[in-house]
Amino acid sequence: MGRSSDVRFVSSGVKLPSASAPSPAPAPAPQLLSAALPFAYVGRAVEAAARRLGACLPRVPAARADPAPPPPPARRHGKDAGGGAEERVLISEVAVRGKDGEPLERPELEAAAAAALRACRPNAALTVREVQEDVHRVVESGLFRSCMPVAVDTRDGIRLVFEVEPNQDFHGLVCEGANILPSKFLEDAFRDRHGKIINIRHLDQVIKSVNGWYQERGLTGLVSYAEILSGGILRLQVSEAEVNNINIRFLDRKTGEPTVGKTQPETILRHLTTKKGQAYNRAQVKRDVETILTMGIMEDVTIIPQPVGDSNKVDLVMNLVERPSGGFSAGGGISSGITNGPLSGLIGSFAYSHRNVFGRNKKLNLSLERGQIDSIFRLNFTDPWIDGDNKRTSRTVMVQNSRTPGTLVHGGDHPDHGPITIGRVTAGVEYSRPFRPKWSGTLGLIFQHAGARDDKGNPVIRDFYNSQLTASGNAYDDTLLAKFESVYTDSGDHSSTMFVFNVEQGLPVVPEWLSFNRVTARLRQGYEIGPARLLLSASGGHVEGNFPPHEAFAIGGTNSVRGYEEGAVGSGRSYAVGSGEVSCRMFGPLEGVVFGDYGSDLGSGPKVPGDPAGARGKPGSGYGYGVGVRVDSPLGPLRLEYAFNDKQARRFHFGVGYRN
Repeated sequence: MGRSSDVRFVSSGVKLPSASAPSPAPAPAPQLLSAALPFAYVGRAVEAAARRLGACLPRVPAARADPAPPPPPARRHGKDAGGGAEERVLISEVAVRGKDGEPLERPELEAAAAAALRACRPNAALTVREVQEDVHRVVESGLFRSCMPVAVDTRDGIRLVFEVEPNQDFHGLVCEGANILPSKFLEDAFRDRHGKIINIRHLDQVIKSVNGWYQERGLTGLVSYAEILSGGILRLQVSEAEVNNINIRFLDRKTGEPTVGKTQPETILRHLTTKKGQAYNRAQVKRDVETILTMGIMEDVTIIPQPVGDSNKVDLVMNLVERPSGGFSAGGGISSGITNGPLSGLIGSFAYSHRNVFGRNKKLNLSLERGQIDSIFRLNFTDPWIDGDNKRTSRTVMVQNSRTPGTLVHGGDHPDHGPITIGRVTAGVEYSRPFRPKWSGTLGLIFQHAGARDDKGNPVIRDFYNSQLTASGNAYDDTLLAKFESVYTDSGDHSSTMFVFNVEQGLPVVPEWLSFNRVTARLRQGYEIGPARLLLSASGGHVEGNFPPHEAFAIGGTNSVRGYEEGAVGSGRSYAVGSGEVSCRMFGPLEGVVFGDYGSDLGSGPKVPGDPAGARGKPGSGYGYGVGVRVDSPLGPLRLEYAFNDKQARRFHFGVGYRN
């Protein structure tokens, strides 16, 4: 938010005593200050009026000089708040006048003062306390800077005159120290007050609203002083806490004592939205803590504000506890491409990762996965924020060598023919950055060298049905892909909205390299319905140009149409899959699910080179439905589902993570 200039209106002096300047951290309670500040002078005004009243109330003589019957007693006794006797005086007349005893120029002001009087009425016997309370009410009406009761002894009795001094007419406003408060905020608050009497009650509401504006935004700021200057100019002094310095301190994981950190301080500071010289914003600091934690290199982060002397500045001390930088790990998983055998789809993995290379939050990941047929070697190096870039652009360089089952497209081969695998060597670079708060985008350039192999690892160019396995007719296809991906998500919850749009374009830099265009999109939307959750998802895509059949869209399986084996519904140039499921928490981490899926190749199966779907009798469309359970785990939800398809076949599905 930009700095706002002082508010001034182009269109005497009551000083409202200032509260002491607040210590910026922690902030004082704004409501208490705003409630006291405009009426800070009321107590003194009432005390002065009480002293004047006690001195000026006349003593009524015990008897008159003429023989007429004596008047009713002028005094009677009652009980004061402390239980003692308090003298009462009979008042014959009550009037409101100006400070000089003359009638007020504005009848509405006289009426406002008279309306504030409760105890002081003609022919009433009053105590000093009751008069004092009415003085308090007149001043508290907000229209008068002073109210002084004067008792005058007349032949008709005691006449009580309240001499009031109205506040000045409002002709302008000066606001000092409000560097982030929008000027329009105060302009709107005083827009219809120009030329009218300054009302302290209205000022009180404005001060409350200003303090509330800071509080709602997590800012440490409030109105610390208010003053009415000569000429009807209102001056407000605002105190805002300002960040003086940000100090980073690393703590030992075990002892909590200060230690030397591995992370470069500038790597931390560049992720902070809170900067030196800005207003201290508690909500912003909280978001900064969450940002540092999402970097993945810190185990604990706290930010402690410390006042700097008597100024309105604070130093922020950031305490950081680092995680171990990296290490080795091992695990396992399930391959979706293998559906038969006693160890169907079982994969073992071994990995090394370093999450803070050179102390600059750069990520290095090296992994190897091995299964019955699958084998994947990956090397990724990611810089989450490129040095010198102010758009938070990240860069990932990756190299991958993989061997995956070809059953998704080429499954169902003759029993005498061994399985086909797809070998790929891939290398590329991708750049990602956020566009808007909920949008992010990725641009990449990827080279791929891919081909089919038999069960002995030898290159093959045709399958059992004599269908071509590569687009070029050679043992391998080479492709240079330009990639663009845009992702929208409104939160990290899987039940929220998510949309992914992806475009890949083959660039025929060399005549033998493939040229094709592939477009895909995925949409997911969740709804909370009482204790249940409804999750709807849809995906689709199309590929145009010269591409190998193993790049066709495979339909069917755990993440597609459940109730079918992987890729058993169809393989097409185009596809569309829709799914709906209702889940409900059963007990503990266990969740029950009812689901239904439908998928189709949109009649594009025969357009795939070699028509692998037609040769294998795939229907091209199908649906499935069933029930399942999910259990939360550190790896994500573990899914066990039992599904039926439209062919009356039934099948168990097991997966890790939410369905794509």
